[in-house]
Amino acid sequence: MTGRLNSAQPYAIGLFRIVIGLLFACHGVMSLFGEFGGADGKGGTIEPTTWPNGYAAVIELVGGSLVLLGLGTRIAAFIASGAMAYAYFKVHQPQALWPIENQGEGAAMFCWSMFLLVFTGSGALGLDRLFSRRTSSSTANSRSSEPVAA
Repeated sequence: MTGRLNSAQPYAIGLFRIVIGLLFACHGVMSLFGEFGGADGKGGTIEPTTWPNGYAAVIELVGGSLVLLGLGTRIAAFIASGAMAYAYFKVHQPQALWPIENQGEGAAMFCWSMFLLVFTGSGALGLDRLFSRRTSSSTANSRSSEPVAA
C-alpha cells in the first residue's frame, strides 16, 4: 500500500498545486476584474497600484496562475506565501488571536499551502518538470556529442 501511495505522490502534489493555484488566482481575478462578486461583493474592483490590496491582488493573479501552470512554482509559491503571511498578520491577527475568530482562515491556509509547495515543487503535470526534462536531455545530448579530450 505504501509503495502505491509513494508512486502516486508526484501526481497528488500536482493536483494539489493545480487546485491551490486556481483558487488563489480566482482571488486575484475577483479583486482586479470584479468577477465572482468582486472585491466588495457587488462587482467592485481594486486598483492594482494601491497598497497593500492592489499589490496582493496582482500577486494572487500572477502567482496563482504560475502555480496553477507549474511554472516557477517554488519562487511563485514563496512570494504568495509571504503575501498571505503579511495579510494574516497585518489584517486578520490584530482583530483576534485565532484564525477562526478573525476570519483569517483563508489567508492562513493559502500561506501554509504555498509554503508547502516551496518545498515539494510542482509535482507531476507541471511545466517546470517539462522544461527540466528538455534541459536535461539537451544537456545530455550535447555532452555525448562533444569530442573526448585525450
